[in-house]
Formats: sequence, structure tokens, C-alpha cells
Amino acid sequence: MTDDAAHAVAFYSRHPISAEIVTAKLLAAHGSLAGLRPDHLFAHDQDHFGGLAANDVLAARAGIGPGSRVADFCAGLGGPARYLADRCGADVTGIELTPARVAGAAALTRLVGLQDRVRVLHGDVAATPLASGSMDAVVSQEAWLHVPDRRAVLAEALRVLRPGGRLAFTDIVAPSPLDAEDAALMWQGMAWQRLSSHAEYAAMLREVGFVVLGIEDLTGAWGPILRQRLAMYQRLRGEAEAAGTPPGDAAFHAAYVRFIPLVLAGRVGGIRATAAKP
Repeated sequence: MTDDAAHAVAFYSRHPISAEIVTAKLLAAHGSLAGLRPDHLFAHDQDHFGGLAANDVLAARAGIGPGSRVADFCAGLGGPARYLADRCGADVTGIELTPARVAGAAALTRLVGLQDRVRVLHGDVAATPLASGSMDAVVSQEAWLHVPDRRAVLAEALRVLRPGGRLAFTDIVAPSPLDAEDAALMWQGMAWQRLSSHAEYAAMLREVGFVVLGIEDLTGAWGPILRQRLAMYQRLRGEAEAAGTPPGDAAFHAAYVRFIPLVLAGRVGGIRATAAKP
């Protein structure tokens, strides 16, 4: 594993949302882990901006419906994968680099009985074990900022899609490189690589062979979402401190606090991209 990959794995291994925390919240809400449905997880396992509504839009952009074979690149704890299986009737295979999140995804998926339609495999999204042409759709949400070679990931998505299959993803972008201080803070706290711009993503998609169907700017919608997420993380830190347990990673907290003004100033933003394999 490269140093860059190891840093990203370390970041997600200590992330404030984990399978253990999700399980604890389920126990607190229901008193038992028996008889849980997929929708019982939805309030706790969606580690991306926009929650369930963002899943719905991505599914629509990707043309996901009953029986769709979907690959979720950088699947994390499998929240979106389980949602797409439960609500859209898809069969979903996630690819995830962090072993703790692969194990957590499997445990949560078994807990709600979706193991026949959702699996998260340990692997690299630039070189997956998926067969060529085996997928109807590839999705991902705010994850490729951790990947040094995004062009390789886009090429891998093209390889695993059938002709006519669609790629739909969101990611954090920047119109120009961050200054050295901000770049170092975001690398240390949130494992950001150098961010791509809207134009760079559009060019890479075309270069690897996709037909670009749309590049949507999400920056304006993300400000309120990020404030809510920061409040959630701060609440989790407070709960941990009150329980006498470690309050979480200080570098992550410092980076997230800085993330919000960067978005509000337009120095960092978000995109939703949709493309098709010819």
C-alpha cells in the first residue's frame, strides 16, 4: 500500500462515523438489534452530503432500477449500497479500501438482511476485481478526493460498465489549487489529495472514453449541509467526552472547521457528474 493510501485508510479507520457507533445508536433507539429493517439504518449510515435525497438523485442520474447491477466505488460502511438495494431493487457490489469499513459494512448489511443483494469487497477502485462489462451503473459519493490518480478510477469505471451503462458520482473540487497551508491542513485532517476542478473532471471523463451527460455544481447547496454535519461531529465529540472516551481526531475537527469557510468563499466546491459508456 502506498503512503497516500495508508493515510486515507488511517483517516477512515478513526472516522467519527463507524459501524460501532451506528450499532450503539440502533441499540439506544430500539433496545435490541433483532428484527431491524434497512430503513432503521438510514438515519445513521449515510456518510455523504445530502443524505437519502442525494442517493435518490444519483440513482436517477445513473438509471438505477429493479435488477440493476451497481458498483459503488469507495463504498464505506455501505449505507448508499443498502439504500439502493432496498429502495431501488438493485444488486450492489461496493469496493472499499479501509478494512475496518469493509468489516463494518458486512456486519450492518447482515443486521438488516440484505447480504444477498449487497456486498462490500476490500479493494482498490483503480483496479477492482469486477469483470469487464458486468455493471449497469457505477456510483460514488465524495470519495475520489482521496485518490491520487482519478483518471485511473474513471478508466476502471468505464471498463466494468456495459455499453450504455452510466457513471454518476459526486466529489469535492476546487477551481484552483489551495494554498500550501490549507492543503496541508486538509491532507493531515481529512486525507485530501490535490483537488480536481470541474473542467479537469470533464476532460478526464472524455479522455478515458465516456460521453459526458452533465456536470452539476453543488457548491451552493453544500454550505448549510456542512454546517449541520459539523454540528453533528461536535455533538459526537461532546458525547464521547461526557462518557470519558476519546473525543475523536483533533486534526479532522480542525480541517472540517476550515472546510466550511473554504466552501462559502468558493475556493472549494462540489460537483455531481453523470456520464455514459458508448
